[in-house]
Amino acid sequence: MIVPPCPFERMAPRSGACPLPIGLSRGYPGDMKPFLILQLRPEAEASDDEYAAFLRKGGLEAGQTRRIRLEREPLPALELDDYAGVIVGGGPGCVSDAPEDKDPLEARIEADILSLMPRIAEQDIPFLGCCYGIGILAHHLGAPVSKAAYGEPVGAVTCEKRADDPLLEGLPDRFDAFVGHKEAVQAQPAGTVHLLSSGTCPFQMIRHKRNVYATQFHPEADADGFETRIRIYRNKGYFRPEDADGLIAMCRASDVRWPERILRNFVTRYGTD
Repeated sequence: MIVPPCPFERMAPRSGACPLPIGLSRGYPGDMKPFLILQLRPEAEASDDEYAAFLRKGGLEAGQTRRIRLEREPLPALELDDYAGVIVGGGPGCVSDAPEDKDPLEARIEADILSLMPRIAEQDIPFLGCCYGIGILAHHLGAPVSKAAYGEPVGAVTCEKRADDPLLEGLPDRFDAFVGHKEAVQAQPAGTVHLLSSGTCPFQMIRHKRNVYATQFHPEADADGFETRIRIYRNKGYFRPEDADGLIAMCRASDVRWPERILRNFVTRYGTD
């Protein structure tokens, strides 16, 4: 069951619906729509760990979601109004890579997700893109996404609030989060609200309209999850393979307790009919 944690009862609900008081929970399918979770990671262990983190940090049960692993199957026809919101996980692809340099599977996954963005952006459908998702959103909105600047090595960075937002309710003005990305948004997409920045990457979180969000960091990630990814991606160019043990030690020493509240706030805010 979803149990909204304090102090989220003050958050503004979608479409005027009232959030449940603290201490009550919602069940699915009785009185909430499922969340659509789109995943891109081709490695089963990484994908399963990410999905488990979305459930655990979002306060969701598997039955309250529809999980689609896009590396296994093309995106089916979807009626987005059937879902409380859309969550997109991370992956190895880069939207800024030249078409001829993209792996065919990664190119198909990118096209699948981009095919949803006109509906999501125009209809203001609740969306939370994590890491890869910020590149997708910014690209759709016409902003430059590239490897020219602002890429961040695997590790923890300090994010700072630039604006208040319901998804940042209950978070301090500064907090650490896990990152690791080769490309980044180079300029703020027109019409978006700049919510979070860091010293190494100015666009850590943005919002389009009222309900479309994306983060450069991983709100679902904790030390155990990042250790799993470090082991899996040690030969994927994110860091030198010989640095893996040191990165794992760094992750274990990092305090990344706050970003998961963004994910929980998203679920709490939109987890109603």
